[in-house]
Amino acid sequence: MAYLVGVGRQLVAAAKSAPFLARDEEKDLAIRWKTQRDEDALHQLARAHMRLVIAVAMRFRHYGLPIADLIQEGHIGLLEAAARFDPAREVRFSTYATWWIRAAIQDYILRNWSIVRGGTSSAQKALFFNLRRLRAKLTGAGGGSAVVFDRIAQTLGVSRSDVEFMDSRLSVPDVSLNAPISDGETGTAAQRLEFLPDNGPLPDEIVSNAIDSRRRAAWLADALAQLTKREFDILRERRLVENTATLEALGNRLGISKERVRQIENRALEKLRRALVEQHPSENHDRAA
Repeated sequence: MAYLVGVGRQLVAAAKSAPFLARDEEKDLAIRWKTQRDEDALHQLARAHMRLVIAVAMRFRHYGLPIADLIQEGHIGLLEAAARFDPAREVRFSTYATWWIRAAIQDYILRNWSIVRGGTSSAQKALFFNLRRLRAKLTGAGGGSAVVFDRIAQTLGVSRSDVEFMDSRLSVPDVSLNAPISDGETGTAAQRLEFLPDNGPLPDEIVSNAIDSRRRAAWLADALAQLTKREFDILRERRLVENTATLEALGNRLGISKERVRQIENRALEKLRRALVEQHPSENHDRAA
């Protein structure tokens, strides 16, 4: 009971003093809640199963979250189970409710264990809650880390890279990027954020690319000016707008066949390529063509 210090002793005491329900009593309460929405029946059903909520919550006490919060989330799962339980299935409510209680607690842990979102898929969730147990079990059976990771991946149906990533996350706590790093030589401190690499282009590359883009845009405008209106219209609808038109749609609009549209498009592209090459022979115009 040492883990329950500060947990709402009244809640724990109430759970311990709640009477156990016989199968018929449990079924009668479930029927009253399902058919009549009898809140007193729901209260008795939930109170009688708070022992189960506390027992399930205690299994997750090693994740560093307040046990009182785990019990509260488990209680929410218990109420969800009561809302969904079908007494006609001849299954004990405790058996049905255990899954919902555990699911509610696990979801709370995944949302609050770390500021970094994790366990977004069922495979990652299984890995998060089973990695430590499986690693301890398989390490005792012999083999290095590589072998253990391979066995865990095979057991849980995930990739080895997922196992290695989750193991690194569970091994190291969250660290703020604003946390200071002390320089032993100068005594100054810098933030971890300052050591993150920037994979973006350098300032001179940004300026150079902007200049090149404007120059090539001007070249393209000059080349497009050499096309006829029909060639330009077809090329624009086929290549220069986000929602491009089909050959058939353009043909219907212009009163020509789609094969004729294709021919005019190819001719316009060839004229465009030739104009760019003649005006700027040193440039590579393959993309424009």
